[in-house]
Amino acid sequence: MLHAAPFSDLARIDRLQRAAFDYFLLHSGARTGLVADTARPGSPASIAATGFGLSCYPVAVERGWIGRGDAAQRVLTALRFLEGSRQASDSRASGYRGFYYHFLDMRTGERAWNSELSTIDSALLLAGVLTAAAYFTRQDAAEARIRDLAERLYARADWAWALNRGETITMGWRPPGRFLKHRWRGYSEALLIYVLALGAPDHPIAPESYGAYAAAHEWLTIDGTRHLHQGALFIHLFPHAWIDFRAIRDRGMQEASSDYFENTRRAIRLQRAHAEANPHGFAGYCRDLWGFSACHAPRGRAKLRNGRWQRLLGYAARGAPFGADDGTLVPWAPLAGLPFEPDACLSGLSHLLARYPALLRDGRLPGGFNPSLPGEGPEGWVDDRVVGLDQGLTVMMIENWRSGLLWELTRGIPAFTRGLERAGFTGGWLSPRVLSKRGGLCASHETGGAGV
Repeated sequence: MLHAAPFSDLARIDRLQRAAFDYFLLHSGARTGLVADTARPGSPASIAATGFGLSCYPVAVERGWIGRGDAAQRVLTALRFLEGSRQASDSRASGYRGFYYHFLDMRTGERAWNSELSTIDSALLLAGVLTAAAYFTRQDAAEARIRDLAERLYARADWAWALNRGETITMGWRPPGRFLKHRWRGYSEALLIYVLALGAPDHPIAPESYGAYAAAHEWLTIDGTRHLHQGALFIHLFPHAWIDFRAIRDRGMQEASSDYFENTRRAIRLQRAHAEANPHGFAGYCRDLWGFSACHAPRGRAKLRNGRWQRLLGYAARGAPFGADDGTLVPWAPLAGLPFEPDACLSGLSHLLARYPALLRDGRLPGGFNPSLPGEGPEGWVDDRVVGLDQGLTVMMIENWRSGLLWELTRGIPAFTRGLERAGFTGGWLSPRVLSKRGGLCASHETGGAGV
């Protein structure tokens, strides 16, 4: 058990975690199993949200929110669609070279919104595929088929092709044959891409590609400590939803005498300090109200509650301490940060729900809000989107804090272990002694019993 919180906090968090999971029951395609990007009517599917959803089904089974057989069938629907969907270079396919377009039609699974073939969103999808397969380990036909399809889907991704003859992985590709010009270089959520690409059974990349990615990291010295900087909170969280980075280190973290888990703890503390300092004078900011990340907001100049004019950024990756800040916050931050700074996040959650109760809609938090803008209540402007990525991250991070279930599952997936080792990670649970002692999953995973 990783938590040490009062029962009242656990009861509230359980309700929030359950409501976040229900997003995937309400907003998944019956035929495709794909998950809608947002709860807005007509929203296309997001392959990244689908990956988060696949990872959340094990949590729901363990918590007793859904039967194991029902969850397995839902996973199987998605994996069957993904494996059988058309892979081709034309603009109406679902994907190409084992990767998938960022957005797909919920009903047909065809490319939507002229979106790119996305390497990061495909990685998030495949992480979910592998996680579901690691959980559904029984020998019945449905669970055996899940594992077979997961193996096929992961092996099909051509990571070497995604390098486009360069050292680092490209951000994507557009039909009929044009790679995006930007590459994944420097600390980002693409840490997950490189682990999966290095660990792939077919079409892997070489360790030198990870070295080129990491060579562009931006290291800062803050309060005498080396910190791997990125402003937006989601960058510090997404890879951790799957990978337990506690005490495992690549070369850069070894030199900094740190690890990615501790780096994320420090990033949260820096966000809280920025909100407390509130250099731009936005409403509501304090150590208990923070959360600077990628989200939507109005765009253009607007008058704030205090009469000041402010340039709003629309959809942007806000960050702290060195990043964009227009008064817009993500309300899911204290839930997603629980594994790292539990006391601070519990305090922040209590403050958020007491001060801004109208944020909750059917028990779920929206994509963002800006209390500096005029609105019906203290919440100010509130995004009308409930976002699949946010809901999935919430479910997974709460569970990693409560029981460590997702981390336990992925520690047993050879693809993750192989990818981390090829990237140069050592120590912690990756040490040969610890790995040799690891057996199968604990009994509750086999039986589908309720978790802690």
